[in-house]
Order: sequence, then structure tokens, then C-alpha cells
Amino acid sequence: MTASKKRAVVLLSGGLDSCTTLAIAQSQGYECYALSFDYGQRHRSELNAAEKITKSLGTSDHKTLKLDLRQIGGSALTDNAIDIPINSTDEIPTTYVPARNTVFLSLALGWAEVLGADDIFIGVNAVDYSGYPDCRPEFIQAFEQVARLATKAGVEGHPFRINTPLIDLTKAEIINTGVKLGVDYSMTISCYQADDQGRACGKCDSCQFRADGFRVANVEDPTRYQ
Repeated sequence: MTASKKRAVVLLSGGLDSCTTLAIAQSQGYECYALSFDYGQRHRSELNAAEKITKSLGTSDHKTLKLDLRQIGGSALTDNAIDIPINSTDEIPTTYVPARNTVFLSLALGWAEVLGADDIFIGVNAVDYSGYPDCRPEFIQAFEQVARLATKAGVEGHPFRINTPLIDLTKAEIINTGVKLGVDYSMTISCYQADDQGRACGKCDSCQFRADGFRVANVEDPTRYQ
């Protein structure tokens, strides 16, 4: 690694937001290491999308760690007995996965310390998904403090930065940012219940947020629907 090339771990789900986040990190001059999770989510299509994204955009490495959050359940994404919400009005939707971002960031932190990377990028957004408590700026700030206290690097004076470039953007603003960076959104999957071919349902809350984003951004929606 040259002195001018910074390293960063980028959380990559295979969705629109995380893909844009990876493109942003690259545009800022980071050597990117993508990290995905097979955590027992309803479908593997997003993991297949993450593979395509890393091959298209190019990363120094891409790891997919296997977890089994179905063992604790508590979310429509990890428990088939809980219905995927359509037009949810709940303050915290049933698609919230208990402690997911805390767990994901902790593992990203571990890899970042091993790599000697000072930066972690995550595509959390407090505008379209304001109901998720682990997408708020307060959570990110608190996790940075945890990272400083819980790591050898932090104790030795090398604090980690949790970068959230999308946190205050609308979905349309995220899409326009990605388009400017050359992101091919046809590779991404945002649907909570996509089929084995990666086709979206077009009905769940995530599909609706995505479709509205493309409409407001005045960008053609490349999503394949069932």
C-alpha cells in the first residue's frame, strides 16, 4: 500500500445504498475492502448482487461472513412467520433486524484493525429509513467511541472513522449521486423478498422507496420485477 492510498472496509449488502457507498469511497481515493453478510436473510439474491458489484466496481478484496441470525429471529427478514410489511406505518418496522448494524460494524471493525484501515463505510440512511434505531447519527457516533475504547489501534491513538455519506440524503439524491459516479443500478437488489432470479416483488416498503427514488430523481428504473 502506498502512502497516498487509504484503506477502508465498506459494508456491502448488494442493495442500492451500499453500492453507492462503495462508489463514493472509491471516488474519495480509498482502497476498498468489501464486507458482506450471509446472516439468514430471506433470499441470497442480494449476496449474488454484491458479488456482481465488487466485480464491476473493483475492490481489493470481498469477504462474505456467515452468521445465523435466524437463531434469534425477531425480524421479518430472519423469521418467515413474520410478514414482510406493505405500506408500514410502524414507528420501527418489522424489517428491523435486532442489533444487526451493531454486529456488522463490530466485525467490520475487526477486519479494519487487521488491515490497518482507519475508515469504515456504511450506507445507513436516516431519511427513508428513519424508523431503524441503528441508522441514526447518534448510534454511529456512539459506535465510534466504542471503536476507540475497544481496539488496540484506538488505545494506541489511531481512532476509527465510521463514514456515513448517505445518512442525510433522500433516495433520489442517493441515486443521482450514484449515477454521477457511474453506478449501474441494474446490478443492485433492494427487495426484501426477491425471488431466486433476483427479481423484486415491487410491493414491499423497500421496493416502494426505491421506485419512488428513481421517479423523483428522473432516472429510469432498471429494477427487474416479478
